[in-house]
Amino acid sequence: MSALYCRLAACGTMNSMYETFDHTADLGLRIRAPDLDTLFAEAGRALFAAIVEDLDTVEPRQEVRIQVVGDDREFLLFDWLKELLYHFDSEHVLFSRFQVHVGDAGLSATAQGELLDPSRHQLLHEVKAITYHGLTLQQTEQGWLAEVIVDI
Repeated sequence: MSALYCRLAACGTMNSMYETFDHTADLGLRIRAPDLDTLFAEAGRALFAAIVEDLDTVEPRQEVRIQVVGDDREFLLFDWLKELLYHFDSEHVLFSRFQVHVGDAGLSATAQGELLDPSRHQLLHEVKAITYHGLTLQQTEQGWLAEVIVDI
C-alpha cells in the first residue's frame, strides 16, 4: 500500500495543490491551481515529488529555460512534463522550483534545481514515462484541474 502525497501551497490569496494516486502499475498526478501558469508549475513539482522522497532537499542551484510549442493545453502539459523528465533522465537534474507562463502558442518556463546527489536525495519512484492515458486538463469553478498518469 503506497502513501498519498499532498502539498498545499499558498499563492497570494489563492490555494494550489497536487496529489498522487495509484493507478495499476502507474502513478497518477492530480493537480489543482487557480490559473494555468500555477497549474503547470505545480505539475512540475508533482512530477519531482513523485521522483524524490523529499522535494525540499532539492536546492535551486542551477536554472534551465524551457520552451514548448503547442496550442492544445492537454498536449502542452504532456510535453512540458516529458521535457522535465528528459532533463532528469539525461542530465540527472532534479527540479524543485518552476516559473511558467502559458500562452496561446505554447509555454516558456524556468526550472530550478540541482544535480542528483545520492547522499542527500532519496529517490522514491522511477518514473519511466509520461502517458497520454487519462490525461485531462479542465477549467473548473475553483480554477484548473489536471490529471496525468506516469509510468513507474
